[in-house]
Amino acid sequence: MKYFLTAAALLAATAVADKRDLCTDGSTDDNNNWYCQNVTAITYTGVGGSGSYNKVTSMDSSGTCGSSPSDYSGSMSPLDQELSFHFRGPIQLKQFAVYTPSGSSKARRSTTNERRHAHGHGHAHLHHARDAAVGDMVTATINGVVETWVNEYSGAATSAPAADSSSSAATTSVAAAANYAAPSSASSQSSASASPSSGSGSISSTSGGWGRQAYYDSSSSTSEGLVFLNHNGGSGSGVFDYTYGNSLSFATSDGLSGASSSQVLEDTTLPSSAEVVIMSDSPCSGDDCGFYREGTVAYHGFDGPSKAFFFEFGMPTTGETAASEYDPVDMPAIWALNALIPRTLQYGAADCSCWTSGCGEFDLFEVLAPGDQRMKSTLHGNIAGGDSDYFARPSSGTTKAVMVLYDNNIHLKLLDDSYEFGSSMDASAITDICGSTLTQTNTVSLFALSG
Repeated sequence: MKYFLTAAALLAATAVADKRDLCTDGSTDDNNNWYCQNVTAITYTGVGGSGSYNKVTSMDSSGTCGSSPSDYSGSMSPLDQELSFHFRGPIQLKQFAVYTPSGSSKARRSTTNERRHAHGHGHAHLHHARDAAVGDMVTATINGVVETWVNEYSGAATSAPAADSSSSAATTSVAAAANYAAPSSASSQSSASASPSSGSGSISSTSGGWGRQAYYDSSSSTSEGLVFLNHNGGSGSGVFDYTYGNSLSFATSDGLSGASSSQVLEDTTLPSSAEVVIMSDSPCSGDDCGFYREGTVAYHGFDGPSKAFFFEFGMPTTGETAASEYDPVDMPAIWALNALIPRTLQYGAADCSCWTSGCGEFDLFEVLAPGDQRMKSTLHGNIAGGDSDYFARPSSGTTKAVMVLYDNNIHLKLLDDSYEFGSSMDASAITDICGSTLTQTNTVSLFALSG
């Protein structure tokens, strides 16, 4: 689908233009993408809120999709809903782990188009460009056979222009407490702008730690609590039609094709053309996932208002050049979507997904130009914005990193190579991650979204 900012998102991005990142120390406009300082941690504050988005309720054979408003409210909403994780090559995914507070009611249920983003902070790039315009040639794999035809369906909405971010202007550091005051296990999360989500967990060291809900290790072919999918429906699993294209499918072990059943991603480098999706290993049953496309491979995402995601990955440089704007190369990315999106239509008509109405996306580590050595982050939704500080791309070797969603904040942090993703995580470890990323320094960037 074509990605664009809603009016509310544009206002939110503009309103906090003087309360973001380290751009007072210098900035660079590189082909309409602003870059400021190389950092080791970024924290987004004011993430949650109350609002609504249009949840897809039907998809008919003509390409018409129905929807109805769906309300959300909470200190992490709507990111407290189920999330799917997406990995675009060139990337080597070595480890992936998911943790939630012990005893959390949001623990996993399992038993064992843009493609063009219009970012408010000056991103004008192809995130995962796969939408072709009317008249363009479209290529898809159907039952293992590559077929090509002329696209005659746009399904496009008019994109709003990117907001003038003024990222190069002087900005103000956001002050925060140096010590993270975690609530007791009996207390609830709160925010000045949002009501707390039900079932929220505590980081308090007395809460019993955080349990690992899912884990992947490429070197040992270990896969627990998760499933690997991709967009090759109609080949092995899932479905394909000329209206909506390929649905989700099980991914083959190399991540490149559709498989008939769940396979473990091998220790490999995904190419620029590949996208692999990780969800929990709990399949959708009945209406417990809400509406999803008929015939797709449908699994639950990772749910809950308090959750932590750990990564080990490399993003080797390939030296490729793009043949067209619909074929971005050497632009790896890791991002999270509201799991409703890929279960209906991640790439296609805007009204067949909840994306444009604000159900949520967060780009954790995204390279915005072929071969670039910087990774940026962005929040998309009814509250939206992106920090112009960046992480160094791990083009040689791998890096370890974490994203913690907790108490109205998103914490991104690079970790020591020795950091281990054990079967449980001490609550003090999560406390340290959050506490060490709440004060702006020359290597820690704070980005205020609201308040």
